Amino acid sequence: MTSSQSTAEVAALLDAYLISLDDEILDAGWAKALFTDDAVIAFPNARHEGADGLPGFHQKSLDAFARHQHLGSPAVVALEGEDRATLRANVIATHVHHLPAGAPEGTPAARFAAGTFVNGRARRTADGWRLSELSFRVVWTEGNPPGAN
Repeated sequence: MTSSQSTAEVAALLDAYLISLDDEILDAGWAKALFTDDAVIAFPNARHEGADGLPGFHQKSLDAFARHQHLGSPAVVALEGEDRATLRANVIATHVHHLPAGAPEGTPAARFAAGTFVNGRARRTADGWRLSELSFRVVWTEGNPPGAN
């Protein structure tokens, strides 16, 4: 495999991760296809270690909203030898709050958006490249997070 192929595969992992959050296809197969068994995910307000429980960890965060969309910039990938890589990208996540019970039809839902830097690591495994770490740092927010309304 060439370095260009490896770089493209690592970048594609982040793309697949962001798209899967919006599709909410989060199960053990999802975790196995994207992450190493010892992967670490660090959000500003929560952290998870290991592939076990990773789908539920993400689903809990997503369930706080009615809808969401995650838009990522192209990832900048740097290979570290033949089996390790780092990546860096920007993500804008827009979340639509659930409407309060009894809200009249047509009531617009409030939104919460955040611009973040994501830094990550990937490792080549027997099954191909997998993410071993993703860390998110918030740069800006707009609107209220869940529970703040």
